[in-house]
Amino acid sequence: MKRIVLWFMSTLTVVTLLFGYHTSTSSQMSGNSSVLASPADGGATSSGQASGQTSSGSTDGSTSSGTAAGSTATVTGDSTGTRWGPVQVQITVTDGRIAAVDVVDYPSGNGRDRQINARALPILVQETLDAQSAEIDMVSGATVTSEGYLGSLQSALDQAGL
Repeated sequence: MKRIVLWFMSTLTVVTLLFGYHTSTSSQMSGNSSVLASPADGGATSSGQASGQTSSGSTDGSTSSGTAAGSTATVTGDSTGTRWGPVQVQITVTDGRIAAVDVVDYPSGNGRDRQINARALPILVQETLDAQSAEIDMVSGATVTSEGYLGSLQSALDQAGL
């Protein structure tokens, strides 16, 4: 009888420890006001702009409701909160087309976040420029960042009238 109780208690302890084990290396949820960085430089290069500002100096999302021919507008989408941190996208629209995409805020709380985003963000930006819309594929292995990117991108496109 003692052996059965001992076996049951040790099995229960092992199962409890296994289910209680946290696999994440860091629970930080901080963003980074940087532009697409390569893994070689540690994942951070400064964009020269504060998060939430456009190049014309206006604050988050304050542009005209559309872009006329021959005009250029820079629009910052709403910050989209994700499980690992916020994602915010800024687009430059020239003559009604997306001319540039800048990811001004994305998760970078630990090395794994920086590694994933250094690979995923350039792909998402290129897909956006190719598709000229938010109808792009998510990047495998970076689902959370991709969802945040798409949410902020759609917000910026809506504000730009595209």
